[in-house]
Amino acid sequence: MPGLSPLLQIAGAHARITLRRPRLANRLEVSDLQTLREQLAEVNAAEAVRVLVLAAEGKHFCSGFNIGAVPGVDAGALFERLANDWEAARPVTIAAIHGGVYGGATDLALACDFRLGMPGCEMFVPAARLGLHFYRGGLERYVTRLDPGWAKRVLLACETLDADAMLQSGFLDRLLPDAAALESAVEQLRDQLLAMAPLALLGMKKHLNAIARGALDVAALEADLVASRDSADLAEGVAAWAGRRPPRFVGR
Repeated sequence: MPGLSPLLQIAGAHARITLRRPRLANRLEVSDLQTLREQLAEVNAAEAVRVLVLAAEGKHFCSGFNIGAVPGVDAGALFERLANDWEAARPVTIAAIHGGVYGGATDLALACDFRLGMPGCEMFVPAARLGLHFYRGGLERYVTRLDPGWAKRVLLACETLDADAMLQSGFLDRLLPDAAALESAVEQLRDQLLAMAPLALLGMKKHLNAIARGALDVAALEADLVASRDSADLAEGVAAWAGRRPPRFVGR
């Protein structure tokens, strides 16, 4: 099979997963979906990691799942499990998007907390043309991340959105002028996030996603509010603000 499995790199407080099948537009095979879930579990278990970047080699970000790989495979169910896991990731997630993002890969990107792109990006979901009903989690993310109008243009009319439309729709948070600027912006956002208090950062990420799904766990939110209120990090943040110096957060 041309190309390599996704690569996980962990460096202290941040991690990066890179898709590495550029000759096939980073098409995902069944084995890749399992590998990505295992890598995500490894990242979740690494408590020091607070930011995870998803990137890709080659011309395109990802062309989705190889639906012809295994007869009888429920591609929607496989991708839904992966995208749901990605949305529930403990760290804050950033997708660095270039070139095309197609099919279920659009949902994997939507499951990330931030999506940065560059000119030449485009997105397209051929599900309706193939007779494939998009799965529940993906439908929900399209509606909550974008809005029903854009979701219908992509999923029902099978429109191809270019980079400007991806930005206008809210699929992209930022559009950078070239690959170097994209990588620089990803690093800047990563470092900006890593400068935040871990308890507040990761707690709010979790609860914002739950609110978007209409599934807020009020008891869990209250527990996280108390933990943050009583934390050493809050005391440090207040002291640093008063002293006009950078805070030194420790995550407790």
